[in-house]
Amino acid sequence: MIVHMVILKIRRDVPKEEIARVFQAIGDLKGVIPGILSYTWGPYSSPEGMQRGHTHGFCMTFSDAKSRDVYLPHPAHEKVKAQVLPLLAGGIDGALAFDYETR
Repeated sequence: MIVHMVILKIRRDVPKEEIARVFQAIGDLKGVIPGILSYTWGPYSSPEGMQRGHTHGFCMTFSDAKSRDVYLPHPAHEKVKAQVLPLLAGGIDGALAFDYETR
């Protein structure tokens, strides 16, 4: 399996309803793009304080690297990504993606 983690710095002026709508749209990709096994999201919630300005994150698991590779350029993913980018502080620099294969 592949875990796809994305950490975001969402602007402070973005309403909670808009944030929820965008994360719902990301989650809806599970029903559109084959190979997405799970999806979770949420705001930063640790008392550790190591978020470095990042406010929200999500994780998707894919059945394999091929499924993740289909997801990345998929038109539905690109459409959702276009909804997320304007919400970020610093544009694309407000996002960090990190994928790993589970062991």
